[in-house]
Amino acid sequence: MTSPDIQAIREQVSQALIEDLGGELNADNDITANLIDKEVTASATIITREPCVICGVAWVNQAFALIDESVSVTWHVKDGDHVEADTVLVSLSGSARAILTAERTALNFLQTLSGSATVTASYTKYLAGTNTKILDTRKTLPGLRYAQKYAVRCGGGQNHRVGLFDAYLIKENHIFSCGGIHNAISRAKTNMPGKTVEVEVESIEEFQQALNAGADIVMLDNFTNEQIQQAVAMNNAQCKLEVSGNITDERLASLSKLGVDYISSGALTKHVQAIDLSLRIQLD
Repeated sequence: MTSPDIQAIREQVSQALIEDLGGELNADNDITANLIDKEVTASATIITREPCVICGVAWVNQAFALIDESVSVTWHVKDGDHVEADTVLVSLSGSARAILTAERTALNFLQTLSGSATVTASYTKYLAGTNTKILDTRKTLPGLRYAQKYAVRCGGGQNHRVGLFDAYLIKENHIFSCGGIHNAISRAKTNMPGKTVEVEVESIEEFQQALNAGADIVMLDNFTNEQIQQAVAMNNAQCKLEVSGNITDERLASLSKLGVDYISSGALTKHVQAIDLSLRIQLD
């Protein structure tokens, strides 16, 4: 489970700290922490108040390192671990000022990414024992694309295309602007041979057009279960099938039995609820 490049994480965390510290990476700008004498040291723990799947270890490490490299960070869990409420996730020791300055940035990343990992894990349990995989989308929090897609992998899901550059996803407005499904797919295969070509369809008629045009993946958008069954029969394993739209906990189990390859949901990253975490500090 490879995390995003460490330099990218460092830049991401640095920007978050700069936002918190008035436009520069200077811990002295934390006016509240400056009430504490510089020489005061402390120990602290971060715990979770609810069950979750952990994601964000590297982001937390960077938050404390960028404020004070001498802060000791000892993890008791790792990314992808399923933990129960009241689990101690990490222990810290060092400057009390530094711990408190980095606290919120560290928790923001950890609780948000763990939220995406946790909801992904809750979706994947409905697909256990099937060949259907859960996918994320591009509906990510701005600036957190790679981080949230990593969180989805931590939760047991798979990534859809990363962005607009690595695979085609031909949607309604592309189809209209290209003059039809066949034209859009044909141009995609001509422009960039070898790139995966996926097309989103909204009816059985459009699905047949996508099949005839040689799409690699067809996304069945807001199809009923009956329409999905019809598409699976028509497809006969000619291309990969993805289901999207109105994906709920209740519907996942039934969709997994229909023989589709993928189910994609923006909720994994867009509707994520941050995990309830807490940092507890004790002076040395």
